[in-house]
Amino acid sequence: MSGIAVGDKVEVLDEAISGRVESIDGIIVTLVTPEGFPMKYPIKELVKVEKGIKVSNYEVIQVKKEKEQPKKRKAPTIKPKERNAPKMEVDLHIHQLVKSSKGLSNFDMLNIQLETAKRQLDFAIEKRIQKVVFIHGVGEGILKEELYYLFKKYDNLKFYDAEYQKYGLGATEVYIFQNG
Repeated sequence: MSGIAVGDKVEVLDEAISGRVESIDGIIVTLVTPEGFPMKYPIKELVKVEKGIKVSNYEVIQVKKEKEQPKKRKAPTIKPKERNAPKMEVDLHIHQLVKSSKGLSNFDMLNIQLETAKRQLDFAIEKRIQKVVFIHGVGEGILKEELYYLFKKYDNLKFYDAEYQKYGLGATEVYIFQNG
């Protein structure tokens, strides 16, 4: 069918994102970007990158023409795509970020978590990823409050509790507005 398998190098259609296929769960593919970020996409939005295949300029122009035509008609209906846009997930649990938290104070751990959140958020903005879910856990709510403080520094995003059924109370979703 799609010819995409675990280990293949793939690119995302309509987005400047590529990576290696880590797993395939039904029609959802998890790819890992060269920067090491796992991202999920429907298999139909991915294209396998073959080694050594040359595409003529004529073929590139034909594909671009095909892509440009429907966009003009689709422009006003952005909402469904916005709803189904793939989400980048960032797990901020300290054991996911360091080999061992032994010897780290709470302050040190919080700083590592916030630095990671800022780095991942900047990456998402640069790569034009619209939705990022930060998994912070429930705990005492200090990390969540600090994240909210960080997010308020950006004027091109909104944030809200992530999907309760999937994450419980321990995650915040950020929606990044794309300009242009």
